[in-house]
Amino acid sequence: MKVRTIAGLAREGGVGVETIRFYQRRGLMPKPERWSSSGVGEGIRRYGDEDVRRLRFIRSAQTAGFTLEQIRELLSLDAGEDRERARALAAERLEALDRTIADLEQARAGLRRLAGACASKDSGPCPIIAAFQGESA
Repeated sequence: MKVRTIAGLAREGGVGVETIRFYQRRGLMPKPERWSSSGVGEGIRRYGDEDVRRLRFIRSAQTAGFTLEQIRELLSLDAGEDRERARALAAERLEALDRTIADLEQARAGLRRLAGACASKDSGPCPIIAAFQGESA
């Protein structure tokens, strides 16, 4: 097993050192004992391969849009025994993504409509600016 400092862990995980410390404060990443040649309790914290794996899991789950609380729960699940709960969390996330996509599609359609209205006239108030100021276009 390769051991690394927090800086090495951060580098391998593609995050900053403060991000790891934040995850530790939130209970997502363990805070290992300090080690030195004179023993435990002093010196530098050392991180192993499991810490890299865990950090990458957290980052991947965040990219998928899971909250830190949901990530904490996913980390606590047993991969072989808690498939139902993991599926439920994924389904919740998918529903949230579907709502976000619908909202974004509606915003895109509205903006297209405003851009078209703006392009159809060369004079007068811009419908885009008027709409964002709360005026009717």
